[in-house]
Amino acid sequence: MYGDPAPTPAPHPGDRYFSKHLLPYEAVVAAERRHWARLIEPVFTVVVGLVVALWLDTHLPQNLPLAHDAIWLAWLAAFLRLGYRIVEWYTDWFVATNKRVLLTYGVFTRKVAMMPLLKVTDMSYNRSILGRLIGYGEFVLESAGQDQALRTVSYLPRPDELYEEICLEIFGANPPPPPPPPGGAGPTWRSGPSDPTAVVHMPDAADD
Repeated sequence: MYGDPAPTPAPHPGDRYFSKHLLPYEAVVAAERRHWARLIEPVFTVVVGLVVALWLDTHLPQNLPLAHDAIWLAWLAAFLRLGYRIVEWYTDWFVATNKRVLLTYGVFTRKVAMMPLLKVTDMSYNRSILGRLIGYGEFVLESAGQDQALRTVSYLPRPDELYEEICLEIFGANPPPPPPPPGGAGPTWRSGPSDPTAVVHMPDAADD
């Protein structure tokens, strides 16, 4: 109905982890958790470790209780490591604003690495074969300074879209060039730096 207040936008799922690190005048361009591929190795370790532990527990002599206990303690350590990695994945966020890029990370001690967009001189990303198959990439940020708190960010989802969104903030969006005149009737010239979108058509000699 006319005059009703605009609906309040739904809170972002990562607000509780990164909003406290943003300045009041910053606008979030993108915020993403790291890709779930980061958990492949610890999950694989737990599954393979369980199979190996069961085989050893079955084939080792029963008169070696300390060996059996050591096997299961080793698997328990791998399982706890998986739990830690899951919590770490859930709480780590890569954030791009209109002023900087940030990476918030850490389970027991929260840390923030950041780089202002004004200092970014080059940005590229790499995608391995597995990254192309399941949709993640690695960003590499270059700056003019020697010490960089944030240079490489791995396991980022939507790398193509994220790369474009951040590049638009760094370099800005330029309007597309005007289309050529129909029939190729003469060259097209820009009118000058004061109005970069205006064009002037130069008539052909046949028009005289």
